[in-house]
Amino acid sequence: MNEEWTEEEMRQALFGNAEISAPVSSAPVEEIQPDVAAVPTTNGAKKKVPKAFTPRLLVTLRVSNEFEGRMLEIVHEADTLSTLLAEHEATKAARRKFRYVEVVSVKSM
Repeated sequence: MNEEWTEEEMRQALFGNAEISAPVSSAPVEEIQPDVAAVPTTNGAKKKVPKAFTPRLLVTLRVSNEFEGRMLEIVHEADTLSTLLAEHEATKAARRKFRYVEVVSVKSM
């Protein structure tokens, strides 16, 4: 196989004597060198990226340490769209301090 074929000879070998619509230039291909040099980054100075919008749900709970006693209403903010997950997270957080927990409502902010 001849490795020194020109582009024109390759086209004739592949397509025969078909008429070529665009003239072929035989200019040498030059590799483009980037003008920008790589700058080393430092790990010490990091930019803070602003947080994107996070969906939040407000879970209202009634809590107490006495059975059928005085009830307090507390509000828990959950960073999720799932109401079931928000209820579970709020109940779990309220059980740390209170014995009886009742979910009143779950609303989006």
